[in-house]
Amino acid sequence: MAMTINRTTSGDEAHITVTGELDGSSAPQLRDEIDEAAKDNPKKLVFFMKDLEYIASAGIRVIVYAKQKIGTGLDIYVVGAQHQILDTLQKTGVDRSVYLVDTYDAKNG
Repeated sequence: MAMTINRTTSGDEAHITVTGELDGSSAPQLRDEIDEAAKDNPKKLVFFMKDLEYIASAGIRVIVYAKQKIGTGLDIYVVGAQHQILDTLQKTGVDRSVYLVDTYDAKNG
């Protein structure tokens, strides 16, 4: 299954919805969206991943890249990820640098 991405910006937040499979061939597309979001210098980057079915190491690297690209003042949220995605994020230690949440409310973060 191909990956699709939708990015929106609201105030100091960038929201990126990712569906399908995030692998070596699709990771550059997500990286491009992160680069575009970085231009607005967001304080929060929110990945909605409810319909993401697979994440490869290239996808993990892109999430880490987001933190490096935008800076230490950035909070990254991964919202609604399926069990296999959460498991991968936890096994790789990414869960220590992002917020893993079931739902996201912009008012409460």
